[in-house]
Amino acid sequence: MSNKKSGHGVSPGIAIGHAWRIEHDLTEIFEVSIAQDQIEDEVSRFRRAVRMARQQLRDIRNNIPDSTRADVTDFIDTHLLMLEDSMLTSAPVELIRDSQCNAEWALKSQRDALAAVFDQMDDPYLRTRKDDVDHVVKRIMQNLLKQETLGANDVNPQLKGAIILAYDLTPAETILLQHQGIAGFVTETGGPLSHTAILARNLEIPAVVGLAISRSIHEGDMLILDGDNGLLIQADNQETLDTYHRKQRDIEHRRTILDGLKNTPSITLDGIPVHLYANIERREDVRIARRYNADGIGLYRTEFLFMNRQDIPDEQEQYQEYSAVIKSLQGLPLTIRTLDIGADKCADFLVSSPRKQINPALGLRAVRLCLKYTDLFSIQLRAILRASAKGPVRLMVPMLSNESEILQMLQLIENIKAELRANHIEFDESLAIGGMIEIPAAALTATSFARHLDFLSIGTNDLIQYTLAIDRLDDEVTYLYDPAHPAVLRLIQMTISAGKSNDIPVSMCGEMAGDLKYTRLLLGMGLTDFSVSPSALLKIKEVINQTSIEKLDPVIRNILSSDSSSEIQQHLDTLNKA
Repeated sequence: MSNKKSGHGVSPGIAIGHAWRIEHDLTEIFEVSIAQDQIEDEVSRFRRAVRMARQQLRDIRNNIPDSTRADVTDFIDTHLLMLEDSMLTSAPVELIRDSQCNAEWALKSQRDALAAVFDQMDDPYLRTRKDDVDHVVKRIMQNLLKQETLGANDVNPQLKGAIILAYDLTPAETILLQHQGIAGFVTETGGPLSHTAILARNLEIPAVVGLAISRSIHEGDMLILDGDNGLLIQADNQETLDTYHRKQRDIEHRRTILDGLKNTPSITLDGIPVHLYANIERREDVRIARRYNADGIGLYRTEFLFMNRQDIPDEQEQYQEYSAVIKSLQGLPLTIRTLDIGADKCADFLVSSPRKQINPALGLRAVRLCLKYTDLFSIQLRAILRASAKGPVRLMVPMLSNESEILQMLQLIENIKAELRANHIEFDESLAIGGMIEIPAAALTATSFARHLDFLSIGTNDLIQYTLAIDRLDDEVTYLYDPAHPAVLRLIQMTISAGKSNDIPVSMCGEMAGDLKYTRLLLGMGLTDFSVSPSALLKIKEVINQTSIEKLDPVIRNILSSDSSSEIQQHLDTLNKA
């Protein structure tokens, strides 16, 4: 019998290979008092460790083959930029001097302070950016402690074909291990939105995270890693190995079929065209979207521009970034979402007079924050309007809850347009302005919203959590998170109907749009604009191209008239077998 353990599959595929452990010395850091005359020596020691970390990453960056995609090397560039940030390089120096403490303790203290900021963020993607801080801090700390690290030119033949077992891996380590020819990796920490997980998917390395690695696994043991189902299996019999070798061949065949869909149109069997857009966080993500032939970008999250810095990006910086994204899309449309950040420490960082709120998810966030701090909002709106002269752009505002917010936002945009005209600055006069439907009140009054806006986009992540009164990040209640709950489906249907009655497009950019279980349901409800993770595009297209919407109609009517979640699940099973 094979020993099987479960974690979270973050990069699909099956890897079969021998175990190889990477042990990280989790040395506990203690505070040590430094004599007054030794403080500057301690500061020099810290700065030397930072310089070493910077050089190590540069060496890795310079040794990456030219053929490597830019979206891979960008992860190293991100960490190099963080090593220039005073939050990591200057703040510990101040702590050493002010507290007369050792460099290790100063670095750990600053890391803990930054981690606390990220932990309070509502957005799951932004919360996981804490991992980047940890990875950069880890490299500096290893230099301070004189621990060995994997080097850019290190070669270890034993790593070829290995399944790596580690507590954690940084993006830099992941790139180096991929160049050594590893088959896959398992870590005890991490999540699907961490940069290491994203990198694993980009490099197509099967990976499982959040799995407690058994000490019974020894180096050289034959392992099977199932990245689709989040499994690590000790292969102690030939039958199990044969089974997973067959699965490997099936996956490769399936990948070939999906690749064949890249250049085919997305259209149902009854001739209804469907637009498939991609969600992105950074300029570099455009390359991935283009690789899967997305119809454009349906959601560009601009929060990333505001992270890991002490200042607010000014109008010119934002304009240049948005213009660069537009240029890289080469004529494909771009939907830019305005700043969507919660009432947490990051919001305090962006504005003056911070105040603690009991429930950030229901507090001063997204458009509420932007309409309160219009100087901040106006900078972004001006940058987006100016960039709209460079190519097809739509502007999308998150978390609208009432008509008053829409009117305030539209008036602010009109005022900025007038200023730009007066200064003879180009922008797209017909720039489409849309709103996200992610609050039940917005869905219930979507007809009113549709009269004022050019398009609507359903953000199901928040819509579901607000409708069902659950925190989707709280493990204690995630069992209640149900995209197919009757109330959720009715709110979605109201929004789609409001768009049709006012002749404006309605898209969906939440996780539900990228879940194959709901593709036919959403098609049957009238959704023809999907915006999903780039990696989901071809799978969604395959389902669309095999679906006749007309034939779905009887089952869709049963689903929308049902008040029972269990009945809806049964109907969904029928729908997906059609």
